[in-house]
Amino acid sequence: MRKSFPVLLGAFLVTTMMSLHAQEIPVENLNTLLPQYSQQYAKTILADEIKGIHVEHIALTGKNAVLDATAPGHKLIYLFFKGNGTVNAAGTDYAIVPETILLPNAVEQIKVSTAVNDTLHYLRIASKLSKQDLIDLETFPKENTQQVYYKKFTDCEPYTEPIKSPNTVSRTIMPNKIIPRIAMGTVQTKGPDRVDPHEHPMLEQLFLGLSENDVIVYADDEHSPLEEYALLHIPLGSSHSVTVEKEKVMYYVWMDFFLDAKGEEWLKTHQVIEKENE
Repeated sequence: MRKSFPVLLGAFLVTTMMSLHAQEIPVENLNTLLPQYSQQYAKTILADEIKGIHVEHIALTGKNAVLDATAPGHKLIYLFFKGNGTVNAAGTDYAIVPETILLPNAVEQIKVSTAVNDTLHYLRIASKLSKQDLIDLETFPKENTQQVYYKKFTDCEPYTEPIKSPNTVSRTIMPNKIIPRIAMGTVQTKGPDRVDPHEHPMLEQLFLGLSENDVIVYADDEHSPLEEYALLHIPLGSSHSVTVEKEKVMYYVWMDFFLDAKGEEWLKTHQVIEKENE
């Protein structure tokens, strides 16, 4: 027994050190089936994972529209990922299809409606602005902050990145300098493929699995599946990567929430694909 004690103690220490190093990967599946007889559904997703960020999954069906207002000191982002509908902002109607992003910006209230015989699903992401954010916001181009930002994902600017293969289609769906310290984009490819291991301790990151997404996300010594219509939080500062197996699809939204404006230098690793002259 005495001879085995150091071995057992060593194994215990190694296991403990590995447990301390590993960080759990928080992930939450989104319920895309409304409760029976219900026409509206709202649930907070991954509560308190990122300071100053509140994420809700909202689902609407039926004829009744929803009025939604931006709270003072906050900015809102709407990611529509399933179903069809319309958003009215300042008297203008914006057609909503799956995989559309909309930011009201200076418009204080919008109206969200669902198409007939359909159910509209979206993430409502509220960002609480810090004192520095309010200062930085004044320096952004007015066209970025005063006008409604509205894009279908497929219409957004493509880019390449060293950590991704040439087969990957990446798009910036929300550039920085619209809302302080936030940028978003998509990653799309078919397996077998991967996003190489990398670290970015200057930002918090969420992944939203889109239609048919079926990947494995690795962070340090942990891993977790990320399926369609699920939200995942990358542990801050972890070395993380993503893999997709043969005949499966990788298609997710990345959301970067920078700790400060200096961290946005990370986005310079994205190389915009220039459009060829026709």
